[in-house]
Amino acid sequence: MSPSTSLSRRRASVGATPPRLSDAWIALAGLSAVFLFEMLDTSVLNVALPTIGRELGSSTTGLQWVSGAYAVAFGGLMLLFGAVADRVGRRRVMLAGLVLLAVASLATMAVTTTEQLIAVRVLTGVAAAMTTPGSMALAFRLFDDEDLRVRALTVISTAGLVGLAVGPTVGGFVLAVAPWQVLLLADVPIAVLAFVGIRCGVARDEAGDLRRVPVDVIGALSGTATVAGLLVTPTVLVGPATASSWGWAAIVLTVACGVGFVARLRTARHPVVDLHLLARPLVSSGLAFKAASGLAVAGLSYLVTLQLQFAWGWPPALAAVGTLPQVVVLLAGGRLVGPVVQRVGLGRAAWISAAAVVSGLAVFGALSRHGYVWVLVALVLVAAGMRVVGVVAGASVLTGLPADRTSVGAALVDTSSELAGGAAVAVAGTIVAAFVTGSITTTPWTAPRLAGFEDALTVAGLGLALVAAAFVVVGIARARAADPVPSTTEPAPSTTVTPTTQEPSRA
Repeated sequence: MSPSTSLSRRRASVGATPPRLSDAWIALAGLSAVFLFEMLDTSVLNVALPTIGRELGSSTTGLQWVSGAYAVAFGGLMLLFGAVADRVGRRRVMLAGLVLLAVASLATMAVTTTEQLIAVRVLTGVAAAMTTPGSMALAFRLFDDEDLRVRALTVISTAGLVGLAVGPTVGGFVLAVAPWQVLLLADVPIAVLAFVGIRCGVARDEAGDLRRVPVDVIGALSGTATVAGLLVTPTVLVGPATASSWGWAAIVLTVACGVGFVARLRTARHPVVDLHLLARPLVSSGLAFKAASGLAVAGLSYLVTLQLQFAWGWPPALAAVGTLPQVVVLLAGGRLVGPVVQRVGLGRAAWISAAAVVSGLAVFGALSRHGYVWVLVALVLVAAGMRVVGVVAGASVLTGLPADRTSVGAALVDTSSELAGGAAVAVAGTIVAAFVTGSITTTPWTAPRLAGFEDALTVAGLGLALVAAAFVVVGIARARAADPVPSTTEPAPSTTVTPTTQEPSRA
């Protein structure tokens, strides 16, 4: 008996679920607010980085970690909190995460240094890790009818995509009339709305739906330490001589944590990640495509901000206008996802859309220094590709999993995207720090220094594009190895996995 069947029978004994979408509007408003926060928080801050850097006197590396700290905490802890939520209750963990989000956002008012802001971003990432894994599961719990589930997920995902699309534009216009702190304080009312909606509209977790096996805390923490080490070590190595000496120690520690993490996954009775699931062709291919997309999207967003505001001197409001084409493509492209998948198939749609995202990043790296028209081309290609790959990559992962592992699959999809995005920002920031002496926010610009900065953007863009392309190649190879006939012992959840249902995965 599948978990959804068990849940449906338990509900039948207690009472019917809402017969219409509008009957669950309170819960839908709360869950939509969660997705809005996750997407908006990722996109809105990048446009403010130059302003933040100037006001706080940030170094190049410090400015990089204002953006990257959120992704490291979010991606590194998501699987841990997903496992915790399965055991103590998804609703309970999500409500606690929303309280933390509000507190962290309010703490922005007291920030006076770059280090303090990075700490706030870490707390915000922890809050995101607590709210994300259970959000899709809570949405599914609202209804027993599959059509209502699909429509509910469409409503929720639309809120997230709006946040992702309009974040940079809204942020640019806000900075023209208000301090940058307002952008982060906006999370407070969103957290309150989400808390009220989920608290009042979503029922408590049933004891029978919770897992009783212990959480592999050691495995989760060693994995988080490995990820943090991989992202932090490059920035330490390119720092001053005293910092560089610590970089070699960081390398040794990171390798040790990585070896320990893999060993733990192989020996733990209840590992935080089941390696056998990751080895499934559809799962590994979908995660590879999602990682390629996450890396390219985060890398392009970070680099475009540096190009427009630092290299070209555009004010935030004008930079916001410059990103409008991406907003249009993201919002208008939703209607094309279904037809594209139906026409070319799930697997082909995945690699074509991922390739479009990678191509956009490559165009930026190679040609952006020659004028805005190439930035425009890059933004459109990435937006068009991510609108599709965000759906089909998640669908591939969940199609390749047993029906009782779809929650783990959703967490894996989001984790791969966040970790790849965090790595992209870390690599791009490290390259800029290596090419440009002094802080990009406070040191005066000279012609040679500006030329070095443009070279750094080119190297970062093309380097990240090559890495993302390698993920696409891996995804194609693994997809071709997939068995076209689902196993009869572990049926694929074909009745619940459609392109529309997977949109809540982070684009």
